[in-house]
Amino acid sequence: MTAQVPSDGATGAAAIHDIDAYMTRLGQAAREAATTLRRTPTGAKNAALLAMAEALEAARGEVLAANARDLERGRAGSLDAALLDRLALDDARIDAMLEGVSQVAALPDPVGEIDGLRARPSGIQVGQMRVPLGVIGIIYESRPNVTLEAASLCLKSGNAAILRGGSEARDSNAAIAACIARGLAAAGLPAGSVQVVATTDRAAVGRLIAMPEFVDVIIPRGGKSLIERITREARVPVIKHLDGVCHVYLDATADPEKALAIAVNAKTHRYGTCNTMETLLVDAPLAASLLPRLAAAYADKGVELRGCERTRALVPEALAAEEADWHAEYLAPVLAIRVVDGIEAAMAHIERYGSQHTDAIVTESWSLARRFLAEVDSSSVMVNASTRFADGFEYGLGAEIGISTDKLHARGPVGLEGLTTRKYVVFGDGQVRR
Repeated sequence: MTAQVPSDGATGAAAIHDIDAYMTRLGQAAREAATTLRRTPTGAKNAALLAMAEALEAARGEVLAANARDLERGRAGSLDAALLDRLALDDARIDAMLEGVSQVAALPDPVGEIDGLRARPSGIQVGQMRVPLGVIGIIYESRPNVTLEAASLCLKSGNAAILRGGSEARDSNAAIAACIARGLAAAGLPAGSVQVVATTDRAAVGRLIAMPEFVDVIIPRGGKSLIERITREARVPVIKHLDGVCHVYLDATADPEKALAIAVNAKTHRYGTCNTMETLLVDAPLAASLLPRLAAAYADKGVELRGCERTRALVPEALAAEEADWHAEYLAPVLAIRVVDGIEAAMAHIERYGSQHTDAIVTESWSLARRFLAEVDSSSVMVNASTRFADGFEYGLGAEIGISTDKLHARGPVGLEGLTTRKYVVFGDGQVRR
């Protein structure tokens, strides 16, 4: 039985009646485009990226108007503040999208790179070449900027992309998709190189993650329930992270001003992102002098504090933290605080409650910094810097397709190299095996 798609306005989904047939067409077009992209030179890919950016700049007003419709619908539907923040576009965020595309265009193309070339006793030379993954399916919620970020990274790395955004961003995604299509056409690349699924029907997701004949990898970006569903039901490999339970540990040797600035920024710069600090760990010798100052700074930002008993003795206004708070990814102005006895206790806490996303230490001790870097098993580990830097743009990747806390095949912010794989290449001069 095929799913019937209701009309949903700007996405044009009213013309789609058979989800299975529609997704099959997208898959076939993507597979054909992937074959073309494998041989597309860097210049043509860059031309398409710059044309997409030009199209977005020209359509800035249309995109903002579409986003305003999405926001109005989201408020009417009681979307929470974190989701509304992720959904919102403004001139600054569009500027960041344009800058991200420009950075991706300026980055070296990893496709075709050969490294590790070495001679064997037989006379052959063996190395590894970077090649595209093929067709990448990306499923995401709320953030319409992901549409352009994903398109640019997949295209530059030689992959075709099938993008399925959330219903809350349908008008924004449709407007951005039109800019992408204009950029591809201007550069003479197949329309199937980047396709945005034109329906918000959940059956489209079920089909996308179960098409190994067309799709090589799935990347989900969204809430835990979405990622758990994709991981459970996908018939193709998944690059993902489930939680962003990020920690900052303030060591006793930390410079108080650095510690204050980092701890405030890591929590309050943005609340609805996966690299936002959710638990603050404070070394006991530093707690008495620094925690009251931190509490005042968080109060100014409207952050609710939940602390252990030692924290509450110094910050009486903090609520009592429960076991669930140490596991929590709040994505909201709420922070858990624990006073710990040294780096061993801090790392033990992170080992038990962390999500292997991003964890930071603030310290003036290089030996403790090296221990933290070596022993904390997360995809990004930082010294004297805010967790908010765990981002493809900030890492110089131009943009990111997402964060991976997996250990295979990519880890951390996934940029161009994370969207390629390696194959062995062999150079000979008539050798035969004896």
